[in-house]
Amino acid sequence: DVSGALCISQAWPGMARTIYNDHKRFLETYLTPYPGFFFTGDGVYRTSEGYYQLTGRLDDIINISGHRLGTAEVEDVVTHHVAVAESAVIGYPHEIKGEGKMLSFLPQNIPRGYGTAMGSGTGSNATLAAELQELISKKIAKYAAPDYIQVTQANWSNSHTG
Repeated sequence: DVSGALCISQAWPGMARTIYNDHKRFLETYLTPYPGFFFTGDGVYRTSEGYYQLTGRLDDIINISGHRLGTAEVEDVVTHHVAVAESAVIGYPHEIKGEGKMLSFLPQNIPRGYGTAMGSGTGSNATLAAELQELISKKIAKYAAPDYIQVTQANWSNSHTG
């Protein structure tokens, strides 16, 4: 089992050959980091059986009090909770830490008594938020726990256009 950057050794049909009006940037971004390979910008995990799992963009980083944290790391941990189907982590400007972190997730199989909104911060909603923060704190680090947790509705869209 190994993880690292996803790089491709041979050209393929439809492969980008430049960035319009900025060929130097294309070379620096995709061909220079790993000479002889095309760098996709994605992280990948390869199992001992040879299967590959994309782990997220390597450039999608949040800087929290000097700690660089990949959003995919947090999303991966959160989706192991029984109440979470999908998740997204975003950064926002924070006066003290530089960047803060907000977690949004799409619920699934929420156990009886959890509720579905985090707005009030009371009762079962606070319990679920605390469980997710604790899970992140244990699996990654305390600084990785989000400042805000939001439950989204079932019409979550994975596309850029909504």
